[in-house]
Amino acid sequence: MTLNESKIKTILETLRDRYPVVKTQLEHQTPFQLLIATIMSAQCTDNQVNKVSKNLFEKYPGPEDLGRAPLNDIKRIIYSTGFYNNKAKNIKACALAILNGYQGMVPEDISKLIKLPGVGRKTANVVLSAAFGHQTIVVDTHVLRIAGRLGLTESRDPVKVEYELMGIIPKTSWRDLSLQLIYFGREICDARKPLCEDCPLFKLCLTKGKG
Repeated sequence: MTLNESKIKTILETLRDRYPVVKTQLEHQTPFQLLIATIMSAQCTDNQVNKVSKNLFEKYPGPEDLGRAPLNDIKRIIYSTGFYNNKAKNIKACALAILNGYQGMVPEDISKLIKLPGVGRKTANVVLSAAFGHQTIVVDTHVLRIAGRLGLTESRDPVKVEYELMGIIPKTSWRDLSLQLIYFGREICDARKPLCEDCPLFKLCLTKGKG
């Protein structure tokens, strides 16, 4: 076993021990609702999105409902998630695209998902992973930061990081690792004030919380 393989094994085992059961924190009942919630989650906390999506999905639970919803009403409901003008336009357009292009069903294909309004690779991978059970790597700000600090990548480009991690992490661990790193980022490896003294991976950190 190479040093790199040993390091990755240690990271995976440490995170698995700390977070044996992980799942997305975005509340949803259908793949469509998860897709819309993920669009809303940009620059917003999951807790806030959950509060907003509860009201949004009670009134407009599916693509047909959201597709015909008045844009101003969507804006009013999602206002507190930030960037509500752009998000509302994307949400309505996304609902219509799914309704008209996929008979109201969220496509289970990343090449189709990323063509939907407001959907990038991160959002698509969240849906494929959490709604459909695919092994994907979701690169959010936590994953990007921690992968860099642990020396798993030198890139700051989320797409490059996604592919680099796919190349060194066993595929069976992709889905859980993404969520474990997100949990770890929220609990320990904060961007500004990491709890290095409590970090079980501190010996493997290249920046010691400074990067």
